[in-house]
Amino acid sequence: MKPSFLDELRMQRWDDHRYYHHSRINQSLHLVSAITFVAAYGLLFVDPALAAILAWCVSMTTRQAGHFFFEPRDYDQVNEASDEFKEEIKVGYNIERKIVLMAVWAAIPLVLWLEPSLFGAIEPSVGFQGFAHDVGIAWLALGVAGLVFRVGQLWLEQDLLTGLVWMTKILTDPFHDIWLYHKAPLQLLRGELIDPMAHVRHR
Repeated sequence: MKPSFLDELRMQRWDDHRYYHHSRINQSLHLVSAITFVAAYGLLFVDPALAAILAWCVSMTTRQAGHFFFEPRDYDQVNEASDEFKEEIKVGYNIERKIVLMAVWAAIPLVLWLEPSLFGAIEPSVGFQGFAHDVGIAWLALGVAGLVFRVGQLWLEQDLLTGLVWMTKILTDPFHDIWLYHKAPLQLLRGELIDPMAHVRHR
C-alpha cells in the first residue's frame, strides 16, 4: 500500500536526518542556513533578487559546507550503511548532483559579467547594482529550476508523489531544521562533534 503524502514526508525527513546529519558542525551550519532561509523567504516578497543572493551566498554555502567538509563519509555504524549506498538512495541532491548545481551557481555571475545581455535574452544591466540584481534573479531562477528538475527526475525514476513530497520537504526544511537542530551549537560547544544518534539506534 502506497504511503500517504504526510507519511512519505515524515519518512523522507527521518531518512535525511539519520543518514546525512551526524556531524554537530553540519547540524549547526544547517541551523544557520535555516534561519537565513527563513529571512530570505520574507525578503522574497520585498526584493526577490536580494532574497536569492542571501539564500545562495549564506544559506546554501553554509548548508553545503556542512555536507562537503564535516559530515563523515566512512561506514555508517548507526544505520549499518556504506557512504556509497547512502549516496545511491538519496532522494534529493546527492554529493555528485550538488557539485553540478553549485558549479552552475558559481558560473552564473561570470556568464553575466562576460555577456550582460545573456546572449540577447535580457536587457543589459547598468552599474554594479544592476549586475547584482541580474545575478540575484538568475540565481532565483536556478533555484526554481533545480527544484522542478529534481521533481521531474523523481517522477520518472519513482513516482510523482515522491517528487512532490521531496519538494515540500525542501521548501519547509528551514522551519523543520530550526526545531531539529536548535541545540546543536550548544552540544558542539560541549565537545560533542558527532551526534550519538541514540534515537536512531533504538528504533
